[in-house]
Amino acid sequence: MNTGRIPNRVKDEGNSRELLENLRVILDSIDEGIHVVDRNGVTVLYNKVAAQLDNLKEEEVVGKHILDVFPSLSRETSTLLQVLRTGQPICNREQTFTTYKGDEITTLNSTLPVKVDGKLVGAVEVSRNITLMREMAHRIVDLQVELFGRREGRRETESEGARYTFRDIVGESECILELKRKAARAAASSSSVLVYGETGTGKELFVQAIHNASPRARGPFVAQNCAAFPEGLLEGILFGTTKGSFTGAQDRPGLFELADGGSIFLDEIDSMPASLQAKLLRVLSEKCVRRVGDTKVRRVDVRVMAAMSRPPLDAVAEGMLREDLYYRLNVISLGIPPLRERREDIPLLTAHFIARFNAQLMMNVKGVSDEVAHLFSVYDWPGNVRELEHAVEGAMHLLDGDIIMLEHLPDNLRNLATHRESRPAAANLRAGGTAPRVPVKFQGDFRLAVADIESSLVRRALADAGGNISRAARALGIPRQTLQYRLKKLGIDPKVAQAAKSTRA
Repeated sequence: MNTGRIPNRVKDEGNSRELLENLRVILDSIDEGIHVVDRNGVTVLYNKVAAQLDNLKEEEVVGKHILDVFPSLSRETSTLLQVLRTGQPICNREQTFTTYKGDEITTLNSTLPVKVDGKLVGAVEVSRNITLMREMAHRIVDLQVELFGRREGRRETESEGARYTFRDIVGESECILELKRKAARAAASSSSVLVYGETGTGKELFVQAIHNASPRARGPFVAQNCAAFPEGLLEGILFGTTKGSFTGAQDRPGLFELADGGSIFLDEIDSMPASLQAKLLRVLSEKCVRRVGDTKVRRVDVRVMAAMSRPPLDAVAEGMLREDLYYRLNVISLGIPPLRERREDIPLLTAHFIARFNAQLMMNVKGVSDEVAHLFSVYDWPGNVRELEHAVEGAMHLLDGDIIMLEHLPDNLRNLATHRESRPAAANLRAGGTAPRVPVKFQGDFRLAVADIESSLVRRALADAGGNISRAARALGIPRQTLQYRLKKLGIDPKVAQAAKSTRA
């Protein structure tokens, strides 16, 4: 007798279809390619972004084996099939393949095993297309090959790629003058240089100046940001590739070969993957490179200069920089102080940028108002010299007179000025008073008093750090080089400070 009930099997099939359809809707809303296969390597889910990346349609992939759709891959080279075989995830792996339509695609994949009750039932891959990025990287290298291939016989005194010299480093503060003296001495050698400082402090400015003041000035200067490309691309860019080493690979020299006889600058070195850091360490040790997929070793004569935004020892402690690579690079160390630690240079830098943009924009700006000068002097400049440069440039584009006023500055600076003006009055009202506070009258030499306070703070930090300058600098929140300069200025011996603590104890 028919009771009108739907069999459980039919209900389960209906629920499964509904669940699968809901899952497709969710996956199609994600802006990265999602490819799911079962334990046999047959595609069960393939979202719209993945189809766009591979220039395929969903129905051309779903229900088919990986190797039927991507015949250039194999069980060894397919990241999905590797995960099915090993059960281990693969993160940020570059993969170049050809679809059955003949399109060559390069993707960056992260592939994870799918397990139910501890049993492997499939794999899911998240991909993004880096084909255009790869092509761009190869074009950059090809252009550099063409550029440096013509360097024989050129008469310029400065290297192609390095425009700045020590004359371009603006500043009269003692810490900058000392840094320029140290960098000038470093220019005479071919030892590795490690530069660190916050974003916008001028790290590459110093690196280029060192190159142009060195015996390698007539050689090439090649720069590469280590955070700009994924691992596979970066390896080929730095060390070169050999035809056939992977799909689409051609015989190309890397940047180390192009920099032969000159200098290479590796920015954000702490963003370089650990495996490439190991390869870089071999290049520094052995003075030779091996292209990707090649057995031949090529000797190179290159000075390596690297930079990072954080203190190097912090990067080592966080596992972002190999300790052995740090010691190899840190032959000469330059810590660039932030702008807030050399405020006396702000008027010079402001005048320098006004003069530069006067020439570029054909203007005749005389300077800044007193309010702007004061604001510039008290602002902390988290973007450092680059932020000051952009503030001046932006103001000059809005200017209709010859003096930069508060209203010409970026919103964040104008808001700060307004806040600073209203803060004393607001504080006074909150306190219930009506009259402004009377400042304390100081009797004596202000500079000596400040020096005494600074000396006391530095001595205490050194004592607490056991005489370790790096730890003391971190406790004070200043770069190590800045602390070294202040110790010299204040006449403090770290060993004496440490002994003083021991005596107190």
